[in-house]
Amino acid sequence: MMLQVSQSSSEAARRFIAFVNASPTPFHAVYNASVRLEASGFKKIREADDWEKILQPRGKYYFTRNQSSLVAFTIPPNWKQGTGLSIVATHADSPNLRVRPISKREKVGYLQVGVETYGGGIWHSWLDRDLSLAGRVVVTQRDGTFQSKLIKVDRPLLRIPTLAIHLDRNVNDNLKFNQETEFVPILGIVAETLNKTSKDDKVANTTAASIQGNHHPALLSVIAGELSVSPEEIHDFELHLYDTQPSVLGGINNEFMFSPRMDNQVCSFCAVDAISTYASSSNFNLLEGNVNCIALFNHEEIGSVSTSGAESSLIPSLLQRLSPTPALHSRSVARSFLVSADMGHAIHPNFTSKHEDNHQPTMNGGIVIKTNAKQKYASDAIGSFIVKKLVERKGGKVQEYEVRNDMACGSTVGPMLSKLGLRTVDVGNAMLSMHSIRETAGSHDVQHAIDLFTSLFEGFAELDKTLTVD
Repeated sequence: MMLQVSQSSSEAARRFIAFVNASPTPFHAVYNASVRLEASGFKKIREADDWEKILQPRGKYYFTRNQSSLVAFTIPPNWKQGTGLSIVATHADSPNLRVRPISKREKVGYLQVGVETYGGGIWHSWLDRDLSLAGRVVVTQRDGTFQSKLIKVDRPLLRIPTLAIHLDRNVNDNLKFNQETEFVPILGIVAETLNKTSKDDKVANTTAASIQGNHHPALLSVIAGELSVSPEEIHDFELHLYDTQPSVLGGINNEFMFSPRMDNQVCSFCAVDAISTYASSSNFNLLEGNVNCIALFNHEEIGSVSTSGAESSLIPSLLQRLSPTPALHSRSVARSFLVSADMGHAIHPNFTSKHEDNHQPTMNGGIVIKTNAKQKYASDAIGSFIVKKLVERKGGKVQEYEVRNDMACGSTVGPMLSKLGLRTVDVGNAMLSMHSIRETAGSHDVQHAIDLFTSLFEGFAELDKTLTVD
């Protein structure tokens, strides 16, 4: 029996595909999330602002930190200090390759670009892909000031070629390569460099803020052209490699999405979509209850320890500013609930033994509740019950995931945020090939996540009144 994709599921999946295609880096994801929020009436505030003069009941606000993390929240009509928060926490970063501060390399006539691996990628999936560059660049403005600008080069620039099988006859039995010496992208080939030494083309940095000597002039020229500046006006950058092949719907009935960065831009997109749609609805000004909030963090793939990661001050600062005294802060935390949303592992038809027999989530099977007795996930019976009731409100289904005893368990932002005292549950959508350059997920599940998050914003506070624990 073929799975039929409903119109709402298809529309949600297509909106996600447009988002991820426009968001090759966390910087772009945060920017595109900001655009969507502002279109729904959210006002940008800054951490340096005096919020006591800004925040109002029925208000919709968001702020960013370092262009790579975002927090958005809505104030209910009956808001007062000490009100709880209903939070969806995600992350917008994914494993990838990043250009080194000194990237210029040249070997046997090839221009190469030095890169560093970020996160736990399936690195062989990056071989023989049409790669390009995206990120942010610090440039000089016409008035002499400096600005960090986003860049996305929309054509293939780089490639990491595999070695021909004729030169490595055992490649299909044991594919191994050195990530430092055998995983260097090629940028081009310049015929006249074949018989030159590298010192013939050496360019020195003229000042401390100059990077002209650190990168190939041809690379800097491409960046400058994209930003309509001169190469000398480029002072620094953070550039990520990305696959230029667009994300698409696939499968016999478009039941799949084939895409990079679905871990975890799917959950990030769904959080933004849910709070934007909720805040634009006719009953937004009528619903009472918690402050509703989404948080898109950076650096989850490397441990979340940064100014823009989940272990930063982003959520503690928000809690403190909304409820500034110790007593009000404690009341707010006790009334809050956090849904940590990150992608999960679907059962793989070719590797069924990798899942515990009774915990085998499927794509398009509904929200996955992730549990681990060792608290690699923060879910417990209370959090799981709340999620099930919220999903039930929208007529959805839930699945359970727990890792086998003979395998290590991954983790996400949930456990570290639960240390704040927030009730926390870890959920996600089921997917295949997590951390590959091309992942697979269910197109139905985009709407499933949006429905859960919307139900949280609409119904958690009322549900919480019916639950007695302590």
